[in-house]
Parts: sequence; structure tokens; C-alpha cells
Amino acid sequence: MGKKIHPSAIVETDHIGEGTRIWAFVHILPGAAIGNECNICDHCFIEGNVRIGNHVTVKSGVHIWSGVNIADHVFIGPGVAFTNDLLPRSGNKNFDLKETFIAEGASLGANASIRAGVRVGKYAMVGMGSVVTRDVPDFAMVFGNPAVFRAWVGRDGKKLIPGSDRVWTSENGESYIETDGVLRPK
Repeated sequence: MGKKIHPSAIVETDHIGEGTRIWAFVHILPGAAIGNECNICDHCFIEGNVRIGNHVTVKSGVHIWSGVNIADHVFIGPGVAFTNDLLPRSGNKNFDLKETFIAEGASLGANASIRAGVRVGKYAMVGMGSVVTRDVPDFAMVFGNPAVFRAWVGRDGKKLIPGSDRVWTSENGESYIETDGVLRPK
């Protein structure tokens, strides 16, 4: 199976999973860990204290800074911007690193900006160009500046259909139940 690393990529970590593809002009610092079957597209930068799960797609032009943790099956669109410091100052080596977590199956649209310290929930959808300033619930679709809740979505990313008694269903028949603003598979 092996991994594929483009000759122009600079990979300074040994923690690259089987079947992962790293394309042209990618730079990955020591200490980063990338899982199996990932696709890291052209012109990406991944800092040292970054964890990326299995089956993750990182499209072109994404910079992932220390403190960002990405679970399995996540899609990160082109140009997504992560941050890790709420009070950035040039030359500050003692900044307060804020950890950011992108949960399993989440999708971040092109050019979305993700504030340091937030959690994007399981199978959540963040619309392109959105500015995420607070946590995104599991199965939520958010977009805008700042990003706000717009709809519930299923694992396939499609909007869920409201039913009776707080039950939501997907086109493929999956059922979810909403309790106190939290959606969970039924």
C-alpha cells in the first residue's frame, strides 16, 4: 500500500500513515502525526503539534497550526484558515495555545476561518467563507460571518427533514432525535 510523497514536499515527521498521499510543495514539521489514507493537497503547511486522523482530505492552500486536532473522515476545503492564538503578537514565544478540535466526519467549506479553541462537531457542515467563532454542534450546518446555525444535516451532509416528536430523518432513512438543542442518531 505505502505512502506517496511528492519529491517537492518537505516531510520532517515519521508519523505518516499507510496509503496517505502528500502532494507538491507541502511542508510538514517534526512532531505532526497524519493517519492512514489521507490526501494532503498542494501548498499545505502542517505544524508540529498537529494530529490528523484517518481518511482526511486537506485541500490546497491550508495551513494547520499547532494545537489543531482533526478526527477521522474530515474534509477541509481549499484555503481554510485555522488559528491557535487569541491574542497574536509578533515575536511572542509564550502565547496561550488554544486547542481546536474538528470531530469525525465534519466538513469545512473553502476559505472558512476557524477561531482558536472551538470544536466543530461530528458530521457538521461549515459553509464556504464562514467565520466560525464558537463551537458547532454535531450534525449542524452553519454559515455566515459569524457562522450561525442554519439546519440539521445527516452523515451524508444533506439537510434533515423534520418529523414528529423531535425526530428528524434523512433521505436515506436514517433517523435522529433532537433533545435540548442536541441532535443524536436514533
